[in-house]
Amino acid sequence: MATKSSEKIAQLRNIGISAHIDSGKTTLTERILFYTRRIHAIHDVKGKDGVGATMDFMELEKERGITIQSAATFCSWDNHPINIIDTPGHVDFTIEVERALRVLDGAVLVLCAVGGVQSQSVTVDRQMVRYRVPRIAFINKCDRTGADPFRVVRQLKEKLNHNAVMLQVPMGLEKDHRGVIDLVSMKALSFDGEHGEEILETEIPAEFVDLAKEKREEMLDAISLFSDTLTEAILGEETITVEMVQEAIRRGTLALELTPVLMGSAYKNKGVQPLLDAVVDYLPNPLDIENEALDLDKDEERIILASEADLPLVMLAFKLEVSRYGQLTYVRIYQGCLNKGDTIVNTRTGKEVKAGRLVRMHADEMEEIDSTTAGDIVALFGIDCASGDTFTDGKLRYAMTSMHVPAPVISLAVKPKDKKADMNLSKALARFTKEDPTFKVYLDPETNETIICGMGELHLDVYVERMKREYAADIETGMPKVAYRESPTSRADFNYTHKKQTGGSGQFGRIAGFLEPLSEGEFEFVNKVSGGAIPTEFIPACEKGFKACLAKGGFAGFPVVGVRVTINDGSSHSVDSSDMAFQQAAIGAFREAYEKSKAVLLEPVMRVVVETPSEFQGAVLGSLNQRRGLILSTSEDGVFSAVEAEVPLSEMFGYSTVLRSSTQGKAEFTMEFSRYNVVPKALAEEIVKKEKEGRK
Repeated sequence: MATKSSEKIAQLRNIGISAHIDSGKTTLTERILFYTRRIHAIHDVKGKDGVGATMDFMELEKERGITIQSAATFCSWDNHPINIIDTPGHVDFTIEVERALRVLDGAVLVLCAVGGVQSQSVTVDRQMVRYRVPRIAFINKCDRTGADPFRVVRQLKEKLNHNAVMLQVPMGLEKDHRGVIDLVSMKALSFDGEHGEEILETEIPAEFVDLAKEKREEMLDAISLFSDTLTEAILGEETITVEMVQEAIRRGTLALELTPVLMGSAYKNKGVQPLLDAVVDYLPNPLDIENEALDLDKDEERIILASEADLPLVMLAFKLEVSRYGQLTYVRIYQGCLNKGDTIVNTRTGKEVKAGRLVRMHADEMEEIDSTTAGDIVALFGIDCASGDTFTDGKLRYAMTSMHVPAPVISLAVKPKDKKADMNLSKALARFTKEDPTFKVYLDPETNETIICGMGELHLDVYVERMKREYAADIETGMPKVAYRESPTSRADFNYTHKKQTGGSGQFGRIAGFLEPLSEGEFEFVNKVSGGAIPTEFIPACEKGFKACLAKGGFAGFPVVGVRVTINDGSSHSVDSSDMAFQQAAIGAFREAYEKSKAVLLEPVMRVVVETPSEFQGAVLGSLNQRRGLILSTSEDGVFSAVEAEVPLSEMFGYSTVLRSSTQGKAEFTMEFSRYNVVPKALAEEIVKKEKEGRK
């Protein structure tokens, strides 16, 4: 039985399609679904027919022509079931990419033959490296003017340090793009029929023979490192079989030491079927991947899970979505099997729930299934949990390692216009915070405003728009706010006594020591008290008191970071000392020292990459300089220029409008959080003044 189920698991592929904005990921997924007979008509992303691509099923996605949520679908190619997750390209929705990569076994990195390796390709690649996801590259848009796949392969090597190896060369480029030449089988492939569904395999046309031979030599040279059999065949000048070549490519890809490169034009229906063949041939099945869990009963000891159906169940809920049918929980099953009606246990809460409905998703449609096994990605209905929860069948207490969740950097006040809007807003916020770990909500205790925080302007824009559309919440938004911080710059000593006498037992605690700047991290507490000057049981209370002061600094009322507090002396009273007394003493000590520590204001600085036609490079540099930007590098690649800079987030509001107007709408930019930096003195004074006025 185990062997049969193992064979079944070995057939399965879990892949993600990720790339820079506008590289054609969603169009490619649309073609894949068509060729695997999941859909019977092709629709375009910016669909003239008003339908829009299958995977962009949110109204907003259709309007903006971008992917916001990663959508999951299931198809089958050559008897291999494939789970595909189409992920967003915008940095603001980076958590969607993180979630998808966490549960995928392999990925297709889509690159534009004109744009090449762009800023977001770099970010996506970094995420793939973090989760050790083997990948193949697909160079799309070979039919576009300015297409140069050879340049893109060079960029893969230089910018991303990939050992990129071409498995195909293009048969003509730009308007002459007729198909590809497969270097593994040394055949020319062209795609006929209304939607390119008929593949014609012919001999290589004479004008491409030399190029094909040269590139095949390069390919064999690169992949022979991964196979002794192939090396011997090359040295002995024996016949090199297709199987030998494929096995070497697969080994190199799984070891993350090789990136096979394929090419074509998804929009023109060229090169998609060979890409599907490559997914099956070179990307891992669930048995090839080593997945780890933490055993909560053994002090979080690392356990290697096995993708086998007859072992106890372990699965991860990696994404939540409230669909028109109720809450949908996407799960990846790592071990064991799950049947409809089984009772499963949430490791985090210890609660038992029943898996009532089990479905396989196809964008926003679904099909009911009765059971599923290790390696698969499915969705469950009506299960109350949070993103990142682990479920088991109750025999084990395992947790899958958590995902990397970046901290939000921008906030916005939202205000409902009436009572009805208030209720709808609460529902929307409850749902969005559960779905998206980078979207945070809190109530400002001073202004009593509801504040939403996220990864960027677009991120919050989309959520505000969704509140209005999906929940009919009539709301107003305030000015976007930056998450400022403050930090001490010099050492300051404290020696503070907290004394209170109000009849009966009083309160007494004395703490002495110093606080100083901390270069790495947010807060560190060091205990150097000797000889029992402060009894050991009160030390945690001291730390708690210091931590309580971090939420709001005495300089401008922003959270305090980068501070180390060392206590080295103090005194206590046998009757009047208590946890409470030492907590209050710590608060007093911190405030006393912080005033002398020459605190400064810190602001979030973003790494901004602007990609623009070269003729507008001057205008772009000017616009970044005006925004206190520090230009890190500029690179020119033919007709396009990329400018990389570090710019304070407070200066980036409304930048997209300015950039569009100064470049005739041709430039685009991405930004992600880089670090915190000191605000110039004059500006800091202005911010502090505004902040204090706003609090009155």
